[in-house]
Amino acid sequence: MKRVVVTGLGAITPVGNTVNEFWENIVAGNSGVAAITKFDSSKFKTNFAAEVKNFDAEAYIDKKEIKKYDLFTQYAIASSDQAIKDSGLNFEEMSEAERYEVGVIWGSGNGGIGTFEQQLKDFHLGDGTPRFSPYFIPKMILDIAAGVISIRNKLHGPNYATVSACASSNTAIINAFDTIRLGKATVMVAGGSEAAITPSAVGGFNAAQALSKRNDDPTGASRPFDVSRDGFVIGEGGAALILEELEHALKRGAHIYAEMVGGGMAADAYHLTGTPPDGLGASLGISKALADAGISADQIDYINAHATSTGLGDIGELNGIKKIFKDIPVAISATKSMTGHLLGGAGAIESVISILSVKHDIIPGTINTETLDPEIPQGLNIILGKSIQQPVHYVLNNTFGFGGHTATSIFKKYTS
Repeated sequence: MKRVVVTGLGAITPVGNTVNEFWENIVAGNSGVAAITKFDSSKFKTNFAAEVKNFDAEAYIDKKEIKKYDLFTQYAIASSDQAIKDSGLNFEEMSEAERYEVGVIWGSGNGGIGTFEQQLKDFHLGDGTPRFSPYFIPKMILDIAAGVISIRNKLHGPNYATVSACASSNTAIINAFDTIRLGKATVMVAGGSEAAITPSAVGGFNAAQALSKRNDDPTGASRPFDVSRDGFVIGEGGAALILEELEHALKRGAHIYAEMVGGGMAADAYHLTGTPPDGLGASLGISKALADAGISADQIDYINAHATSTGLGDIGELNGIKKIFKDIPVAISATKSMTGHLLGGAGAIESVISILSVKHDIIPGTINTETLDPEIPQGLNIILGKSIQQPVHYVLNNTFGFGGHTATSIFKKYTS
């Protein structure tokens, strides 16, 4: 099969609206969590989130066009534009036949939930006469981000959306990886975005007892693995990767960040929203990813854990890791402690972190965690506090979603 490399990155996140700003804040251990500004949350159980700050849609989209796109699509456009520019690819100079070989796969768990919510609100506040925007449906549907990216760049290759809750964007990246190595495309734009800091999403997750209610300490609320964790912090944003067939990248002299070498997907088949305490889904996804990459567990240097800061979720994942890695002291950290949980966009921004970890030989730390839960299996090398500098040849990125979805990707330092 063909080798696949990463040649471009883009990111719009709660801790930075460029890849460099994002990475600098992750390495520094800065939190992107603060009081919710997108709506009045005073009557909600949770009053904080990890919002994107100072996002300027007009830097990427014509002012007249913005109204056509839900915020999740705006994040998709911005991050994919960044990644395409970073890759050095110029689609305008490509022939139509060449653009037949370039595709887009984009993940989101909720799509245009903000648009859906606002349109129904406007309808119910009216006299009952249907007055819906002609943009309502195309703004709301989850596949539209992938479609818009392809339309803007005239890309005719495989084009679709992946929906596997909080595993959505990692699933998109794995599918794009498979598409290239099977020879069905030369270049793929892959990633995910989410814009679900809305009353219905916050209220729904509150009702499910999933969100932290640490309103007196928002920046310290996302505390994976900590004995006092009380739920995740909802976040928003998006990230994009340019995945490229190696020979195509070398021929044009592209800068290569890393090589993608494996992906594993599974289901824990356990519960609507919960994960099994024994970590079955996690261990299955990890073992499949390792087998796909053709490597053993002792070759992994760093695991970017899904670790949302929920009670059962964190323990289940670590039990799954322990089942595969046993006494191997692989470094583990939870960057959601800084970014919050981007739901369907989580796998994409954490892939960017994983790739940059390989490139710079830096393992980000886990902030806020003070006292490890005694239920955590012994012998795990969880990196707390500051980032550490050490060689990173292989990194593994875990994501899990409501419904039991598991997606695990593996990146390695590129060598010819």
